[in-house]
Amino acid sequence: MSDCLFCKIRDGLIPAKVVYRDDECLAFEDINPQAPTHVLFIPRKHIATVNDISPEDRTVVGHLFTAAAKVAEERGHAAPSSGYRLVMNTHAHAGQTVFHIHLHLLAGRPLGWPPG
Repeated sequence: MSDCLFCKIRDGLIPAKVVYRDDECLAFEDINPQAPTHVLFIPRKHIATVNDISPEDRTVVGHLFTAAAKVAEERGHAAPSSGYRLVMNTHAHAGQTVFHIHLHLLAGRPLGWPPG
């Protein structure tokens, strides 16, 4: 999608602080962090919302979670004494502002519940 911010980041047209990349996804620091660690994981394939995920996308969506777990481990957040939150918002009322699915990794401070 030519007007998608995350596709432009994926394609290197807009700079981002990339922390992880592989053939299926890209992860970068959120520009408006809500926790000391706030990383966004996007699939390389453009998928606008969770509602647009097809059965063929199951592998790549699952991969976002394994990539996030790897980064959480690398940053010291995977231990039971620490912890992290993974969130994917769908549509504006849930907080989605960029319509390219993305998984938020939040960590580095106690995270309250309910969130919002």
